[in-house]
Amino acid sequence: MAEYRIAAIGGDGIGPEVTREALRCARAVAEIHGFDLRVEDLPYGSDHYLATGEFLPDAVLESLPKDFDAIFLGAIGDPRIEPGLVERQIIARIRFGLDLYINYRPILLYSEHLCPLKGRRPEDVDMIVIRENTEDAYTGLGGIFKRGTADEIAVAEMIYSRKGCERAVRYAFEVARKVERFKRVTLVDKANAIRAQDIWTRTFAEVGAEYPEIEKDHAYIDAACMWMVKNPDFFDVIVVPNLFGDILTDLGAMIQGGMGVAASANLHPGRTSMFEPIHGSAPKYRDQNRANPLAAIAAAQLMLEHIGETAASTHLEQAIRRVLVERRLPSVDARSGFGTDQIGDLVIAAIHEQ
Repeated sequence: MAEYRIAAIGGDGIGPEVTREALRCARAVAEIHGFDLRVEDLPYGSDHYLATGEFLPDAVLESLPKDFDAIFLGAIGDPRIEPGLVERQIIARIRFGLDLYINYRPILLYSEHLCPLKGRRPEDVDMIVIRENTEDAYTGLGGIFKRGTADEIAVAEMIYSRKGCERAVRYAFEVARKVERFKRVTLVDKANAIRAQDIWTRTFAEVGAEYPEIEKDHAYIDAACMWMVKNPDFFDVIVVPNLFGDILTDLGAMIQGGMGVAASANLHPGRTSMFEPIHGSAPKYRDQNRANPLAAIAAAQLMLEHIGETAASTHLEQAIRRVLVERRLPSVDARSGFGTDQIGDLVIAAIHEQ
């Protein structure tokens, strides 16, 4: 029997609860498909930092690609700690340390009733956003001068490399080539106003020439946000720089039904990668068994696909879809009336029905 080692970082707030259900569902489908998930829980998060002063030790970071096939992250963020500190020290360190240069975000409408856009059906909202994940303003280059004075100046630099652009663009075209229903790749940038992003425009044209069978399109970020609301059916695969991708994918999450069903993969293709729901840690719901774990379960589905268990990944995606299409779960927010564990039970029941 194949065995995969998973590093689980439940993290903060509702993170441990949704992680528990995601891995429970992943194990249920793994049992059916004849493989095993060996999960090691890692304690890193805000509670651990407040108790020990430690975030993510260098030795642990170095062990992740050596000892594990995948990393599952529940959620990070705690109001007791400076905003962004724990995110930078855990999520960003893993992304940069493991060079997880692709943020893979499916925007998939499971059921029409989840979409806030009038008259939109599942076939209208079915796209993949490939967000570059290791450059742009997120590198942290810059700083604040004369803090707290009338002359205070804040500087943040956007960094784009040809390598970073090309590998994201190429991955987007490979996704479009692999998935039969996708015919178009759209580059989203703001090269008309931020001229440094012309490197994206040129790289997209040069790499795209290697994929003559795939249609190419281009949109500026402001227009892309408008079109995603007005004509979501236009998009198949989108490739976008880091900062704008962060914004665009949250808009996409709302179109697919909200943060409660949206998942994310931080990928270095062919290597150990990290999977997470895109919602926050929601500390006010901590330990209340109220959080919806479907986004985390969807992230586990992406994890199964990445480790090569495609049939199990499809099986789990179909179970999520059944729970939503048949409205076994009345809503995808914390007001559904279902406990976190009960939603996990719904998905596991659907797994065994197939």
